[in-house]
Amino acid sequence: MAGNRVFAAQLAGLPVFGPDGESIGKVRDLVAGLRLDQQPPRVLGLVVELATRRRVFVPMLRVTSIEPNAVTLATGSVNMRHFTLRPNEVLVCGQLLDAHAMRTDGTTRVTIADAAMEPTRTRDWVLAKLAVRERSTRLALGRRRAAMQVLAWNEVAGLGLTDLTGQPQGAGQLLMLFDTMRAVDIAATVRDLPLKRRHEVAEAMDDERLADVIEELPEDDQKELLAHLPEERAADVLEAMNPDDAADLLAELAPAEQSRLLELMEPEESAPVKRLLAYSSDTAGGLMTPEPVVLTPDATIAEALAHIRNAELPSALATLIFVCRPPTATPTGRFVGVVHFQRLLREPPAELVASAVDTDLTALRPEAPLAEVTRYFAAYNLACAPVVDPEDHLLGAVTVDDVLDHLLPDDWRETGLHDFGLPSAVDPVDPDTPAGPAEPEEADRA
Repeated sequence: MAGNRVFAAQLAGLPVFGPDGESIGKVRDLVAGLRLDQQPPRVLGLVVELATRRRVFVPMLRVTSIEPNAVTLATGSVNMRHFTLRPNEVLVCGQLLDAHAMRTDGTTRVTIADAAMEPTRTRDWVLAKLAVRERSTRLALGRRRAAMQVLAWNEVAGLGLTDLTGQPQGAGQLLMLFDTMRAVDIAATVRDLPLKRRHEVAEAMDDERLADVIEELPEDDQKELLAHLPEERAADVLEAMNPDDAADLLAELAPAEQSRLLELMEPEESAPVKRLLAYSSDTAGGLMTPEPVVLTPDATIAEALAHIRNAELPSALATLIFVCRPPTATPTGRFVGVVHFQRLLREPPAELVASAVDTDLTALRPEAPLAEVTRYFAAYNLACAPVVDPEDHLLGAVTVDDVLDHLLPDDWRETGLHDFGLPSAVDPVDPDTPAGPAEPEEADRA
């Protein structure tokens, strides 16, 4: 091993490799088994997220090295069942960090900022140390933030399983871990958290970040999380979501709840969502986003390139510029055609987009069913397509990711893509195959 002490916050997010250097996934958390006494809990294993977004449990015995930039596994079998937390276990990053506790001398309240695991002579790893900050009850005006202290596990009280699941818990440290993660990875982490902790994290996130995460959650989790939020906050989060995703979510709610949330949204934010709700979810109108990049014919190539360089613009929407007569907000004036981003790269910046318009591309009608939309994308090899009404007004654009989302099984966000597995160096165990004798860690975890 690279060292004898590894902090959880530093381990989370590290890439995981097989013995031959093949990429397997990323570390998302540590699983520890809590004890009834004050002895340090044993680290049972890692929660590893595969390339398919499936999260699996990897016993610590499979870990051969932990370096500052990577974790390496030994050859062996890994159970491919989706990771689920068992009653006597705790997620170190998901539940322990930010927990409130008390020093065993009874004089100081602390907040857990990090936890360090250390190896024992028996090859086990235990949570031997805790990095904590003092929680002062006095006014802290003019005072600096309390310094970090590293204490032994048995110097801190109030970290039993009941304590961790029943006490109020901040989310600052966990949100810091989320800073470097994509929304889809955060969503997978949030799904694995206990319900109470999930709500705490949602309450601590800003509206934009929470909106990004909700868009990546399965439908039932989306509705549960939205229902937990106060109505005013739920409306703010819906405003921050992409209109097509907000419409999909609202379409699953009871009519009274849907109407109430639309009323609480700002009129300019709810208007495009209401237009999308008028279409069936399995048509081009229901799939489209009403916010593509739209320019008038007299815009320059340089202006068009500036629009698609916007870091917040989804990559699929950046592949086409839609050229329309004013107004440019959907529904627009007369639709002229599209400019492919590759064509933009070949034209002089001072030229007008009108000189590069493709007027031959057939547009989709809003009532086009999903099967027709799918054939359209396959035929034209596009990542984005225009949706135009009979009067030639651009209504929006369908992107290939929205098409795939509707073609995949309803539970694809929950189960991942089963056809992909771990590299051959770490043999997957089919979850439908009866298990043989358990590894020592697996037996202890059971």
